[in-house]
Amino acid sequence: MRNIRRRAAAAAATALVASLALTACGSGDNTSSAVKDSAAASFSTPSAKQQTQGDDERQTPAEQLSTTSNSSGKIEADSSAVSSKSKSQGSSGTTAKRTTCTGANTKVKVSQVTRPINHLLLTVTNTGSKNCDAYYAPALRFDEAQAATQIIEESKPQAVVTLAPGESAYASISLNGDGNPNIPAKELTVHFIGRANQGSVGSPAGPLKLPTGTRIADDTSVTYWQYEMADALTW
Repeated sequence: MRNIRRRAAAAAATALVASLALTACGSGDNTSSAVKDSAAASFSTPSAKQQTQGDDERQTPAEQLSTTSNSSGKIEADSSAVSSKSKSQGSSGTTAKRTTCTGANTKVKVSQVTRPINHLLLTVTNTGSKNCDAYYAPALRFDEAQAATQIIEESKPQAVVTLAPGESAYASISLNGDGNPNIPAKELTVHFIGRANQGSVGSPAGPLKLPTGTRIADDTSVTYWQYEMADALTW
């Protein structure tokens, strides 16, 4: 009888141990599975901060500076860059106001040159605030001469000489022409021709005091206005 009870107790103990072992195995498997799933999730799904840093690394420095995020999360262009571009475009293509060069908006100087001989140089400088056009050639009158000085037609430039404020143009006076300069002259008045070439316009410059000993001839002549001094002294 005692043997039967011992056997029953041993069987019950064995069943209990087997049950505990199965439970332990089941619990260990669940724990291992959860750890594996958590590890996979940490590698496959980056955090929001990691995503933002990754996007910034793929952007160029210019892209990072020229874009900003508004409160709704949308990316917008930097308005300062746009406004700067608009200002630069708006300033281009403007046309400066211009007028005719006269004695009122210019300063005229007459000077003697060593080469070529028997020549004087006229320099006209724009003293106004607008561009001025020096049309054709200056109309010169020495002292009380009744007729204007002849013009050297071969010196006509390809385009009208336009002077910005502060800029200068030049014309040379050939005193002897084809003859002998033997007429004393003390003063010179410079008149300006208009666009229509129908005589002088505006106020003249002068009378200007000529270099001491200046003599002119009957066929003394003057060039057209030129941008360069060397071009004026060619004739």
